[in-house]
Amino acid sequence: MKTAKSALAALCFLPLVALGQTPSPQPSPSPTRIPMWRCDLPGGTYEIAIRAIISVSTHEYVVNGVARVTEMNIDTPGSMAVRFYYLEPLTPSSPIGIGQSTIDKAQDMIKEAAGRVSPGEPPWEKVVKDYPTSTHAHTVEYRVDSKDQLDTLFNSAEQAFRLNQNTQIKLP
Repeated sequence: MKTAKSALAALCFLPLVALGQTPSPQPSPSPTRIPMWRCDLPGGTYEIAIRAIISVSTHEYVVNGVARVTEMNIDTPGSMAVRFYYLEPLTPSSPIGIGQSTIDKAQDMIKEAAGRVSPGEPPWEKVVKDYPTSTHAHTVEYRVDSKDQLDTLFNSAEQAFRLNQNTQIKLP
């Protein structure tokens, strides 16, 4: 009889014990401690762990004699490259020995290039690739609206790289 009373008492208190035991909450994910460089642009977002940056560089070159490209690259050990660039039409200088028809042709090409460089373009139309001549496999490209913006991006990435410091930059 005693065991029956003990069993009955245990059954009565079991719901109370079960109510007092709540599952422990799962820990929420903690923010990353990996220093990152994040760049938000109208055409997309680029984010990289600073430890993966090997170098940050800029250079200029001329494309087809009609446009000057100022480009910033972030080199990584991975297979994906990133390029940020500013594109501007070249203005012809009139060296002696070049006829007016050549200068006119160059100016027509500049006007055509300037039409493709319009700052009013939607972000998805800013980078134009002509397959296969200008398509770079494993390359992410962003075109910015001014050389000042490109300089701002370079300074931000270069400082984050040198200081191993979380950095976020947003361009309008």
